[in-house]
Amino acid sequence: MSTRVAVLVRDGVMPMELGLVHQLFGSARSPSGEPLYEVVTCAVVPGVIRTDADFPIHVERGPEALDDARTVVLPASHEPDETELEGRLPVDLAAALARIPGDARIASICTGAFVLAAAGMLDGRRATTHWKSSEHFRRLFPQVDLDPDVLYTDDGNVLTSAGEASGIDLCLHLIRRDHGAAVANDVARTTVVPPHREGGQAQYIRRPVPEPRVSTTGRVREWALENLGRPLVLRELAAREALSVRTFTRRFREEVGISPLQWIAQQRVERARQLLEETDLPVETIASECGFGTSASLRQHLQCELGVSPSAYRATFRGSAGR
Repeated sequence: MSTRVAVLVRDGVMPMELGLVHQLFGSARSPSGEPLYEVVTCAVVPGVIRTDADFPIHVERGPEALDDARTVVLPASHEPDETELEGRLPVDLAAALARIPGDARIASICTGAFVLAAAGMLDGRRATTHWKSSEHFRRLFPQVDLDPDVLYTDDGNVLTSAGEASGIDLCLHLIRRDHGAAVANDVARTTVVPPHREGGQAQYIRRPVPEPRVSTTGRVREWALENLGRPLVLRELAAREALSVRTFTRRFREEVGISPLQWIAQQRVERARQLLEETDLPVETIASECGFGTSASLRQHLQCELGVSPSAYRATFRGSAGR
């Protein structure tokens, strides 16, 4: 049975942001080929909605489409009604947001986070927005734990993403949360996008051009992914790039947004999820192949990241595949 994803658009919406939600969620299929989501577009007032392109769109549904949504996505508006909200919402927009069920989740793309913050949905929560708007956001909403250096944030039932393309990463993350890595990877292959960029990866903020021939950490990351089952220590990783540990760690954080050891732990969890979903390997074998060493260590990391044990995770997603 498909679940409803409602996209709430406003004048000034970017067609790319609206389209990517429909494309990604609309491409998610069960093993039997059934759609896993019903994606609908709605507006505060149905009718003609201006875009930031040279054409409008016609939206048939009004805010009542939010009443039975399980996920609501709020794209940005590139008209001056968003970053200039000054902490206040228009009455009709506030009324539309109030229709979202309490147990639904809501996600923003780009500066759509301004709307969530003005509605009080981000108070005390970690969030992100486009890096160009981050300082203004921080001034308006000091009660929000803003992280302007990541692609997206996941705070349970409230999620935010940075620029337009990071909306792709956020949608794939939500699909992965709902139906596992196999379904999300199929969607990524169908739409020809990377299947997984960590939310902690740094936004592509303009930085000074590096000196010619200066090493980056891309090669060592590729090598680490091929060797997750073996011990990976900072000294060896840095040596592979002919860098000191301090310089390597700083450069890695600049490029990826998190420390090398945090990134390795994330990749090991992701690999374990894939093996739990797609194979019948014993948990002990998966723990060894992913570099956790013992099943207890794998259990601890999976519990910390996902809140479930390896056996419970496998039962959920292997069971879903079987059904």
